[in-house]
Amino acid sequence: MSVSVIPYIPQYITVHLGQPKEAAENVTVTFPDYIKNVASSEVYPTWSEEALKANILAQISFALNRVYTEFYPSRGYDFDITSETQNDQKFIKGRSTFENIDRLVDDMFTTYIRRVGFVEPLAAKFCNGTTSTCDGLSQWGSEAMAQEGADYMTILRNYYGDDIELVNDAPIRDVPNSYPGYPLRQGSSGEDVVVLQAMLNRIGQNYPAIPRLAQVDGIFGPRTEEAVRVFQSVFGLAVDGIVGRGTWYKLVFLYVAVTKLSELVSEGQSFTQVQGPSGIQVLRQGDRGPAVSALQYFLSLIGQYSFNLPTLAIDGIFGPKTKQAVQDFQKAYHLPATGVVDNATWLKLYDEYVGIATTSLANANLPISPSEIENQFQAGQFPGYPLSYGSND
Repeated sequence: MSVSVIPYIPQYITVHLGQPKEAAENVTVTFPDYIKNVASSEVYPTWSEEALKANILAQISFALNRVYTEFYPSRGYDFDITSETQNDQKFIKGRSTFENIDRLVDDMFTTYIRRVGFVEPLAAKFCNGTTSTCDGLSQWGSEAMAQEGADYMTILRNYYGDDIELVNDAPIRDVPNSYPGYPLRQGSSGEDVVVLQAMLNRIGQNYPAIPRLAQVDGIFGPRTEEAVRVFQSVFGLAVDGIVGRGTWYKLVFLYVAVTKLSELVSEGQSFTQVQGPSGIQVLRQGDRGPAVSALQYFLSLIGQYSFNLPTLAIDGIFGPKTKQAVQDFQKAYHLPATGVVDNATWLKLYDEYVGIATTSLANANLPISPSEIENQFQAGQFPGYPLSYGSND
């Protein structure tokens, strides 16, 4: 069994005021202000509240899918979404918004739709249902259902299927680009290399010339370099075996395309899992690996909800900052402040994590016992991968 990851809502979103290739202004606004503008531009404020809620949730989810999949940055653009309904959803710079829509958005902008078991926000496409139709939500149809007494979840399930759920109260942060910020090459290691390897393997299913990697181990060795070289050759990139920004975003573009993550019907990205064995691994300064990444994720997440812990880099390296965060956590929960993550510390971390998931997620699928440490740590923006305590990166 597993616990659902709590994703993040971006603080800001950058909107291109035109078609993607059109020379037009980019406007950066807060995410809730963006949704207020879209909702005020797409639907009527006089509609039933349940119809407005359904439409706002679709608009939030669609925008978050664009951000999550880096739909436009992976194509070389410097924005997250456009203002045009041919591609995205309507945004009008400087327009006024409606009081009832503002109120609903303020209540709902940290909630979005996903399919059960998937990471990515649903690409919740919609159309007006009169002059245009689509496979997603009908805006006028949603109002007709609301007039007949349907609530917003009934409306959403009618158009998107019964296998959807809501993520509630997702934390807000400035979501960075997925590119690590430096080239990956032979000798690199860590979580970014895992993401790279997983993308190569999935893309290789559609492009068999790319050699498959037997191990997704986070170590950039000769086989990973060869797979990168073949990928670069297949897609007309400079063949140097180094994953710079251009190669990275070509990988992202192809990964999103082959999995259809930006489509309403997608292959879906499953959650990253850290599965616990019968005995829990003790961690201390100097340790490395996925278990340390899980620890860092737990500490960062708990710190946002329970008390003031700094957000840690989830790099799988148990350094001084991670040790200090462990000691702060132990002090806050009346454990011996050793900085060593023993059985008691793991279980307390787990209990706090489950408490957050229980109160923050709708329909969370939680383990039946705290001793079943089969948890989730933060999924990257792209492929998840199975890990176990004691694995090396």
